[in-house]
Amino acid sequence: MVKQPWLRAILVLGTALVFGALVGLGGCNKYNSLVEADAVCDQKWADLDAELQRRYDLIPNIVATVKASAKYEQETLDKVIQARTAATQIKLTADDLTDPAKMEAFQKAQDQLKGSLSRLIVTQEAYPDLKASQAFHDLTVELEGTENRILRARQDYNGAVKDFNAELRKVGGAVVNKVTGKPFKPRVYYSASTEATTTVPKVDL
Repeated sequence: MVKQPWLRAILVLGTALVFGALVGLGGCNKYNSLVEADAVCDQKWADLDAELQRRYDLIPNIVATVKASAKYEQETLDKVIQARTAATQIKLTADDLTDPAKMEAFQKAQDQLKGSLSRLIVTQEAYPDLKASQAFHDLTVELEGTENRILRARQDYNGAVKDFNAELRKVGGAVVNKVTGKPFKPRVYYSASTEATTTVPKVDL
């Protein structure tokens, strides 16, 4: 037992300093974990955005090939072009990825674009010249591959969002986020509509 008051004070102060250091170190580690998880979300979103851009880039070539190979209904082509225009006009920033309303608008535009493309691809059966076009065949195969990559990229992004949101909801994450001024906000999942998820452009040439 420590009898001297000054020794007792030193022990109490030392214990407090050690405890504070441990807490501070744990807080720093938790903050770093949130930063890393947030950065992974950004990376996965960039990968998804790149695949969506690949789809955008394919559409003008598909439309041009259709026009050159068949007397296609202009209305169908116009809907594809309009859907592409609407989708490319919605650009999301990192902050937007935590806004449910903006994410919903983005997802809706992507669903409409995919739906218009699906209708164009499926109805090619009625146009023998288009069906026999090697250029159209190559583009539809490339489109199908792009859609598959978009699906995987969306799954990867949602997986990263799940991990990040879980870290943010944990006691340590919530405390550190509050103490540091709440720099982190829960991310919104990219959840395509049921129809957009189950309807893949048909390649049947």
